[in-house]
Amino acid sequence: MHKVIPHKEYPHEEGRYIRGNDYSPVAVAIILNAPSYDIPLELEELVHAGIEGGAALSGMLQTENIGIEKMVCNIVANPNIRYLVVGGPESEGHLTGEALKAFMLNGVDKTGRIIETKAPVPLLLNLPMEYINRFLNQVSLVDLQFQKPGIVRSAVRACCQEDPVAFTEPPFSGVITWTAPQPWTVPTDEKEIEARRRVEELKSRLKERTRKMD
Repeated sequence: MHKVIPHKEYPHEEGRYIRGNDYSPVAVAIILNAPSYDIPLELEELVHAGIEGGAALSGMLQTENIGIEKMVCNIVANPNIRYLVVGGPESEGHLTGEALKAFMLNGVDKTGRIIETKAPVPLLLNLPMEYINRFLNQVSLVDLQFQKPGIVRSAVRACCQEDPVAFTEPPFSGVITWTAPQPWTVPTDEKEIEARRRVEELKSRLKERTRKMD
């Protein structure tokens, strides 16, 4: 089957993942529902099961916003990845698994909010739409939440045996365009966005007036 070389800087974004076979058609996202300093052994076993099955990337996904954005960036940098296996528990605070599956099924609205999710802050504000569209066209969801490592391992192997061709378009650079470290503070309603724009314009005029007075 036709495979391609990933972007030279792949994987661009740092995270809690293991890099496997760059030519594998599978990435694995295990939902993290614990603090980074106290990760349960069973979650680590799920991540390793992904790599043992032959995944290109297998790691943990903690948040329904920046976490998903970083994952998207890494995957669109490798056109060989055609499946995303989602496993692990649910994150009670972030509802990350629910948000990720809603994103892959429904996409985002014009403000960058994931459609039809109950997650508290499902805002993908750091990604251009071309990255989002590319990800949704490139990757198919394999939902294995709440399953044991053996099932995750077997599913990854099954996807690898299908061995689909790489996505037909070149790899993206895969970097987040900017960073909203607190997405919940960024306005998404059109009236809020316009109000924020006017405030920024006023601040700029005041700065310019102060500069001229100096």
